[in-house]
Amino acid sequence: MDAAERIDRLVEALRRDGRVDVAAAAAEFGAAEMTIRRDLDVLVDRGVARRVRGGAVNLMMRGEELPFTMRELDAPGPKKRIGSEAASLVADGEAIGLDSGTTVVEVARALADRRLTAMPLSLHAAMALSGSASVRLLMPGGETRPGELAMVGPLALASIASVRFDTVVLGCCGISPDGYVMAHDLGDAAVKQALFASAGRRILVADATKFGRSALAIVGQLSAFDTVVTETSAPAGPLAKLEATGVDVRRV
Repeated sequence: MDAAERIDRLVEALRRDGRVDVAAAAAEFGAAEMTIRRDLDVLVDRGVARRVRGGAVNLMMRGEELPFTMRELDAPGPKKRIGSEAASLVADGEAIGLDSGTTVVEVARALADRRLTAMPLSLHAAMALSGSASVRLLMPGGETRPGELAMVGPLALASIASVRFDTVVLGCCGISPDGYVMAHDLGDAAVKQALFASAGRRILVADATKFGRSALAIVGQLSAFDTVVTETSAPAGPLAKLEATGVDVRRV
């Protein structure tokens, strides 16, 4: 079991039980106790847990989104492949809107050498495009969510409403079992809805872990997207039903 998988399992245990015991986790994962302590230190550094004698306790509220710095560590390979595939669907010369989130940042990185106009709704995506000589970069107004650096609020919504995108690329926090795209933050959900409404074509990027996961806010129906880009390991049943509605599903 590699470090990324151990950390994922530790986060699951913290959410489920509220606490992780070093000795028990070491026995379960077949790892040294020192290795588990180092993994917990990563979670502590990112504000997910607090160390206590013999282990760590959860600092996340129920249903709270993991910090951006934690999600960056999760499935970097699949997210990069998803980002590359989504970018390949964008034609040169398009005007595109880019949502927030770690997978959309990978889309931005894959688009950095393309000739297009882009409005990123996060500073992370903006930085991925800022050094490009071929991208015309439009910056929205708004206030940034700490850590996430996503643009939210009335100024962000007004910026989106003032343009018409050829394509928007959205991320999500979950795709519920009944087929809704979900977000943890209400302000983030409003931005996603505004991007969706301002687009000629809508692409959703989501790794396999997002399927079957609910969150606080409903963004919209999954079947309303034109294209969904995900992993080959995403659940086949929901994707087959989605394809039957006419949505283009890309597995990478």
